[in-house]
Amino acid sequence: MATGINRREFLILAVTAVAGCSSLPPGTNSSAPKIRLVNAGPAADYAVDGVYARFRNQGFFVIRQGESLFALSAICTHKKCKLDAEPDRSFFCPCHGSTFNPDGRVTQGPARRDLPKPETFINDKGELMVKITTI
Repeated sequence: MATGINRREFLILAVTAVAGCSSLPPGTNSSAPKIRLVNAGPAADYAVDGVYARFRNQGFFVIRQGESLFALSAICTHKKCKLDAEPDRSFFCPCHGSTFNPDGRVTQGPARRDLPKPETFINDKGELMVKITTI
């Protein structure tokens, strides 16, 4: 008496096993945004007005304008190139020439959308925390 399974039974088992191994619960969108929290260090490190490019490679600049301390995306809204901070506190895209003012508004295209401002807060240790959302 043979104890093997036929081809049909094998395919049913294989499909069931693959479907059961999904790492996402049913109805979950795999392209949902992912949020990471970046500790940008003590807020006191940003006491002087200016653009701080220390986190440019992580996708944002820290900006101090008077009493305001915030983050601004370091990624161009046109084709996702990394921006350069200019001495006048504006931003320049070396890929296609878009420029943005110190508040992140487009001043010259081809970019059409202003730079996103990631959410920031100062934690109970006095550190600037930046929420980065990626898709």
